Amino acid sequence: MNTKSFSIVPTESELQALDRDLRFYPTTNPHPKVLTKEQIEHFNRAGYVTPLSVYSPSEIAEIRGYFDGLLERVIQAGGDSYSISSAHMKYGPVYDILTNAKIVDYVSDLLGDNVIGWGSHFFCKLPGDGKSVAWHQDASYWPLSPSKAVTVWLAIDDADEENACMKFIAGSHHHGHMTYRPSSSDDHNVLNQTIDNPEQFGEIVWNPLPAGSASIHADLLLHGSEVNRSNRRRCALTLRYCAAEVHAALGWNEKGVYVKGVDPRGHWTNLPRPTAS
Repeated sequence: MNTKSFSIVPTESELQALDRDLRFYPTTNPHPKVLTKEQIEHFNRAGYVTPLSVYSPSEIAEIRGYFDGLLERVIQAGGDSYSISSAHMKYGPVYDILTNAKIVDYVSDLLGDNVIGWGSHFFCKLPGDGKSVAWHQDASYWPLSPSKAVTVWLAIDDADEENACMKFIAGSHHHGHMTYRPSSSDDHNVLNQTIDNPEQFGEIVWNPLPAGSASIHADLLLHGSEVNRSNRRRCALTLRYCAAEVHAALGWNEKGVYVKGVDPRGHWTNLPRPTAS
């Protein structure tokens, strides 16, 4: 797959030139398959669902061992613990996680019968690396419209407040797309956007997760994480999904995998599983 045919990191001007519908669309699903009606109502109201069981301790230990080896290879090649992005396009084992039926069933209860998996990014905070993830909305970075997309945050390591688990601003997704500022070097931010004074949009909720479990949040929900001040690593794999009806500009449709149902428009590329491990 030629990954140079799409804009890997869209510029501010590229995103601003797009006519994106960035409104939250509540889930209407009277007969969910795996989520409860209460979980769906909570997603609509608060913007997230947590915790969700995905992998057993032995299964996540195997995935953790795989990531340890992958991280070592990436660092030896000049990358770092945050640079393993669009991993499902490169590595078969990550493609397998993106298409995992248990994860996809959770997502499908929120997004519908036709679902595209298009993103996979490891966020690995090493002990003492000094980096935080500032308050942001995922939708700010994505050339997608309408805003019918979610992130699954899969804990590879145990994540708690001490080693910088994720945190949400509950209900902030109802405020639409927010004004952000570019991050400065003083922010020590993994990303390049910061939304200040997030408490005006809702209550801060911490999201501790044991390894092998996951949470799902809406693409408009404010979230972030602190600096890892512990002596333990905190690694997560973020998996990105959207309804098949979503339009992807700037060539991002080439990242897509049909993880549930079909794409009636044929807009999204249905990538095969990579052979590399």
